[in-house]
Amino acid sequence: MNKINVGVIGAGRIGRIHARNLKFQIRGAKLLAVADVVAESAQKVADELEIPVCETDYRRLLENDDIQAVVICSSTDTHARIMIEAARAGKHIFCEKPIALEMVKIDEALAVVRKAEVKLQVGFNRRFDPSFRKVRELIAAGRIGVPQLLRISSRDPEPPPLDYVKCSGGLFLDMMIHDFDMARFLIGEEVIELMATGNCQVDPEIGKCGDVDTAVVLLKFKNGALGTIDNSRRAVYGYDQRVEVFGSEGCAAAGNKIPTEVTLHNADSTLSDKPLYFFLERYEEAYLAEMREFINCIRENRVPPVGGLDGKVSVAMGYAALESLKSGNFVQVKS
Repeated sequence: MNKINVGVIGAGRIGRIHARNLKFQIRGAKLLAVADVVAESAQKVADELEIPVCETDYRRLLENDDIQAVVICSSTDTHARIMIEAARAGKHIFCEKPIALEMVKIDEALAVVRKAEVKLQVGFNRRFDPSFRKVRELIAAGRIGVPQLLRISSRDPEPPPLDYVKCSGGLFLDMMIHDFDMARFLIGEEVIELMATGNCQVDPEIGKCGDVDTAVVLLKFKNGALGTIDNSRRAVYGYDQRVEVFGSEGCAAAGNKIPTEVTLHNADSTLSDKPLYFFLERYEEAYLAEMREFINCIRENRVPPVGGLDGKVSVAMGYAALESLKSGNFVQVKS
């Protein structure tokens, strides 16, 4: 088959990761263009990866008839608008999460995508992590019986800059949104209601921004399973990412990735490497796998496995968590 010609919109750290994968790792793709409102950022990526087209206006990519698909890695507040314009231009779309922070904008964007009949994949990359994916496969195959309890721990090595906190949507819509999606993915059922609690134990300045930096959420699934998610903005030992699903006939779990599997045993202690420190290292394989799947879905005319509904439901869960945090009660998830 011919290669899929792709343009990347947004040349920040995620955009650069996707651009490198498209350029060097995915045989079915050809990276034709990059765009970023910061000219220096776009030009740096274009020069580094020898991308022929470099623009500051993403619309130039949408007007380019040679480009068949776009990867949206721009700031969150632009995602829905660019998605709508890309769909109307007939481009297949990969969009980083979240689609938008307003449910009405998500609905509008998804309606345009459906009407245009283009492919849409949302960037919940953790579904493509080999370990988490294996846990899901074991559950789907019935290896642990009926899932009854879910536990997800997701803790960053350090808080993001305060300027980012102010515009990110907060812990539930920016950080825990990945865990909301992972919960649905692992159990294979929808969450009907949840309860959230949280406070600031890492940085009081985050609280002044109207957010929390430490939180726990209790989930109730449609099939009766229960789940807990805990998040912290600072784990001093590294990037802490673990999942466990307990069932009627067993348990499946995935732990942290570490640089090596070497352990040192002596009379005083047993030592091993700390978890990988940053999410770009931890999910390197997942970023590649999700983009490869997007390109293959276009080439093989398949529906992407992580679509618009997944993007919408996770945001709805985030808003339910915010409402619960204020009320102290269980809140139904309405999507």
